[in-house]
Amino acid sequence: MKVVIKSFSVNMEVKNNGVEFQVHSNAGDHLGDCYTTRTGLIWCAGRIRKENGKRISWDEFAALMAARP
Repeated sequence: MKVVIKSFSVNMEVKNNGVEFQVHSNAGDHLGDCYTTRTGLIWCAGRIRKENGKRISWDEFAALMAARP
C-alpha cells in the first residue's frame, strides 16, 4: 500500500477539515481517500466525494478495533 497525505494544514490538534490521506495499491491504483477529522473517519472509495463517503465515529472505530483479534 502507498498512503500519501494530500494536504497537511493542521497543527497538533486535528481541526474540523481534518487531514486527507490518499491511498493507493502497491500497483499504484487509486483505492480511495481517508479523511481523519475531529469527529471520526470518512472513507471515500475510488473517486467518491467526501460528502458521500462512509463515516465512522471515533467511539465506533475504537470498538471495531477492540473487537479484532
